[in-house]
Amino acid sequence: MLSACSSSSSSGDSGDKKDSGKLEIFSWWTGAGEEDGLKALIKLFEEKYPDVPIENAAVAGGAGTNAKAVLASRMQGNDPPATFQVHGGAELNEGWVKAGKMEPIDDLYEKEGLNDKFPKDLIDMVSKDGKIYSVPVNIHRGNVLWYNKKVFEENDLEAPTTFDEFFKVADQLKAKGITPLALGDKEPWTATQVFENVLLGKLGAEEYLKLWNGELAFDDPKVVEAIETFKKMLSYINEDHSSRNWQDASQLVAKGEAAMNMMGDWAKGYFVNDLKLKVNEDFGYVATPETEGQFMVITDTFGLPKGVKKADDVKKFLAVLGSVEGQDAFNPLKGSIPARTDADVSKYDQYGKDTMEDFKAAKLAPSLAHGSAAPEGYVTKVNQAVNIFVTQKDVKGFVESLKAASSELK
Repeated sequence: MLSACSSSSSSGDSGDKKDSGKLEIFSWWTGAGEEDGLKALIKLFEEKYPDVPIENAAVAGGAGTNAKAVLASRMQGNDPPATFQVHGGAELNEGWVKAGKMEPIDDLYEKEGLNDKFPKDLIDMVSKDGKIYSVPVNIHRGNVLWYNKKVFEENDLEAPTTFDEFFKVADQLKAKGITPLALGDKEPWTATQVFENVLLGKLGAEEYLKLWNGELAFDDPKVVEAIETFKKMLSYINEDHSSRNWQDASQLVAKGEAAMNMMGDWAKGYFVNDLKLKVNEDFGYVATPETEGQFMVITDTFGLPKGVKKADDVKKFLAVLGSVEGQDAFNPLKGSIPARTDADVSKYDQYGKDTMEDFKAAKLAPSLAHGSAAPEGYVTKVNQAVNIFVTQKDVKGFVESLKAASSELK
């Protein structure tokens, strides 16, 4: 699935070189912030292991789509990179582990003492059949509602924490001629992300998880209620949503043309790095309605592909990536928080500090929109169904589409 926190700027190698003798680190991190974070991580590795030559084999473009196409071609041709970026959850486990393309790395976790440094729910997301297959380098939170502080203050509004509060605030904003909710669904995952956050709010993490293992049906009354709520939210979005991407939608909030945006916390990186806005001055943040204490998690991870040369050197890189030092070199620049719960809090801004605190105690829910909750075939079908629903708002038809797609979950 697409990574929203990725850029379509161009740099890096094409990733299709044959063995150059270098340790090839394959990712789609080529944009501002993410590229800096990756370079900081590589620099740290080179300082620790100057005798191990390393290659930044990032593939730009299409929010990860290009990189994933190159990766799929190479993996199928038994020419894997030394290690590659992959989202924890179904994208890793149903994609590469199930296909027999990854080596377990339980020994690395044992050697580096990682088993108690990541939350158990997170380790479960990078494990299959009791074995661990990758190391998380970061955490992005998907269930964040961003809002323009000035717009809220001028209209004497509080950030909504429930759906009732959201609709009340949205009505007041609409009456003033302000777009309540910004959406840019030129790429369909953004609307899917709003939908998954409504599901999390209505179902809670435990019931939400049951959707992906078949224990909860998509025509369950709670799911239908979530869809009705999602439908109502769509009546408050900008008319030009289908011609905007997530950055464009974030810009509407930054300019005060829209008041709120539901987006992952790469939006914070965009606000701060690209638009030069200040945390808690220009924009504020709360968990999306009714998801307080829950955390829609998107985690970038790296593992050990089967058949790579110099597997011991790959494990050295994974050890650096999983260390406090590595995570604190990468994440402040990327705009994410560390996957480790013992990282140095002082290196992060107030949003980072708040999110790190939440992450320690929250119930984790894997993102559907970003390939962690369900296999790619299902996510593609859901994106199509959501896209149609945003336009047609046919609740019954949407439920039927979700039920039909669920055959992909088996």
